[in-house]
Amino acid sequence: MELEFQAITVDQANVYFKAMLLYSVYNQEEETIKNVAFKFMDERSFMQALVRTIEGSIRGFVATKRQSEVLGLRRDITEHVKEQIDLTLEQWGFHLLDLQMNDITFDEAIMRSMAQVVASNNLKAAAENEGQALLITKTKAAEADGNAIKIAAEAERQAAQLRGKGVALFREEVAKGMSLAAREMQQANMDTSVILFSMWVEGIKNFAENGKGNVIFLDGSSEGMEKTMKQLMGLNQMMGPENMGFKK
Repeated sequence: MELEFQAITVDQANVYFKAMLLYSVYNQEEETIKNVAFKFMDERSFMQALVRTIEGSIRGFVATKRQSEVLGLRRDITEHVKEQIDLTLEQWGFHLLDLQMNDITFDEAIMRSMAQVVASNNLKAAAENEGQALLITKTKAAEADGNAIKIAAEAERQAAQLRGKGVALFREEVAKGMSLAAREMQQANMDTSVILFSMWVEGIKNFAENGKGNVIFLDGSSEGMEKTMKQLMGLNQMMGPENMGFKK
């Protein structure tokens, strides 16, 4: 048997139900058969009493709930009705087999409002998902940039360290070479200032060969030459045998 009826929630919202009722005779006992046959004047009276009983049970339950709760209480409504009318049907000689809530609807204005809420929630969820995706993308990009900067900084640090070691080794080798040359020239009774003069000349030559168009101004006057020689002699004093790491 199919039922259609209306109920009102505690917040005065109209709820429309479509339900299907499945019932049968309780058993084959004589008393049960008498109840089925003579409890009501006719079938119409029985059906009217049954419908009113079910509608009253559902309306009483829905009247304690809010409109927003009803859709989630389909199973609770069914269980409530079964508990309420099963004993009553047994007294009439029947047993409730099943009660299904096939459809629960509201007034058109409420349905439209609910649809708007759902659409709004979907848009909100989509925006949140898009925001999360953008945040993840930006975060991963920032992490990648940060890692790239760290790698570049580490490579630059290692390169600078290697350059520093290279310069230190070069200076060490230059110092060893100059010390050895000064020792050999001293053993040959030659003036060690020749070393400085030759280095100065080699430096000027290197500037001229690799200057790439740069202009080098040299003082070719006798006073300039004398000043240069005095500077070289001063360096020669600093690079004396005691300062070069060996004794006379």
